[in-house]
Amino acid sequence: MIPATTFRDRQVALFGLGGSGLATAQALVAGGASVTAWDDNPDSVAKAAALGIGTGDLRQADWSGFSAFVLSPGVPLTHPKPHWTVDLAKAAGVEIIGDVELFVRERRAHAPGCPFIAITGTNGKSTTTALIAHILKSSGRDTQLGGNIGTAIMTLDPPAADRFHVVECSSYQIDLAPTLDPSVGILLNLTPDHLDRHGDMQHYAGIKERLVAASDTAIIGVDDPYCEAIADRAALAGRPVVRIARHRPLGEGLYADGSRVIRAEGGIATVLADLDGIATLRGSHNVQNAAAAMAACLSVGVPESEILTGLSSFPGLRHRMQPVARKDRVIFVNDSKATNAEAAAPALASYERIYWIAGGLPKEGGIAALAPFFPRIAKAYLIGEAAPVFAATLGEAVAFEISGTLEQAVGHASADAARDEAGEAAVLLSPACASFDQYKNFEVRGDAFVAHVRAIDGVTMLI
Repeated sequence: MIPATTFRDRQVALFGLGGSGLATAQALVAGGASVTAWDDNPDSVAKAAALGIGTGDLRQADWSGFSAFVLSPGVPLTHPKPHWTVDLAKAAGVEIIGDVELFVRERRAHAPGCPFIAITGTNGKSTTTALIAHILKSSGRDTQLGGNIGTAIMTLDPPAADRFHVVECSSYQIDLAPTLDPSVGILLNLTPDHLDRHGDMQHYAGIKERLVAASDTAIIGVDDPYCEAIADRAALAGRPVVRIARHRPLGEGLYADGSRVIRAEGGIATVLADLDGIATLRGSHNVQNAAAAMAACLSVGVPESEILTGLSSFPGLRHRMQPVARKDRVIFVNDSKATNAEAAAPALASYERIYWIAGGLPKEGGIAALAPFFPRIAKAYLIGEAAPVFAATLGEAVAFEISGTLEQAVGHASADAARDEAGEAAVLLSPACASFDQYKNFEVRGDAFVAHVRAIDGVTMLI
């Protein structure tokens, strides 16, 4: 745990007592703050009180005594309208912050030289975050991994001069971290997302820009116009900028060329790494992720040889294009985290012969945008509520069956792929749907896929 000592002997209000909120409240108490915590769920309030955290209905609180209001990132700050606690805090002139802001204040107070790598972007941030942490750990460095990737930031070990913190930041977390100042800030890309919480694309992009605007080194993907403009502004402000690209070569920076990461410097282009043969880093999107990870590790002093060793041993991110098993020429891939068509596209682009398991609770737009990948699909196995509408979209372009359940889909796809006389075939779970019609979340769905694959006779598990 990181005790939040910067609020010692001060009164702090906190709303949101889920996993990260509860951890944040405990960190504040450990640092000596007087906390008044609340949540709309009475069970969460009772749990906090049982842990010795001060609780109280913030509607009845005297806000004039609070030094800060710590808000859970899942609670609306601005759109579609501010949460009632936000209105109370603003009316009392109390600053509104989140757990990432607590971390950066502790870092500045106790170990300002602590290497801190923060990663954001619409897509790819979890893989990039996990890859950076893996490279650092595999090179023997004390590495702390957390943030939006699933481990509450205040549960990590405290900042120290020789300890690396690798933190994935969502737009919600950045919005609550006004003094965010990482050693290395990474912005991978920007496409419309979470606009219900940010109002419009300009506001969303402006929030994401904060992560790189105060970074010692800014690593920015420049394939979309928003990020390209952000990179230009950072450079004009005198910030060291490393540009990365997935879709085009660069005169200066790192870019993807097939499976290779190319470094362009002083008019000379050299191959920095070749990811061919690294199953967990297939696809041009992962070349961009690797380029960002390499740039970050180089910026904090990791030698190229150690970076290459880390790349080659990367186990992949669970539920994201994760090779989980093999049987003869058939590879089984868990991409359960692909909960919409855009997220499923990278996996479909990464394999030539696919037995595709798709479906669940459908998202707006369906799978029509994936039509360019249909020629790669040998057969589709449709599950969940989306099965009928997906079947209508596939029509005569792709052979399909309505399997109904994931267990049925895995069994049928495995048998069909085993009879395929082509080269490597992939049984790919990349649902392009939410999981909630059949599973609690995408993690549970991915674990179920792995369990069904494990039950196949003769399969060799890779995890």
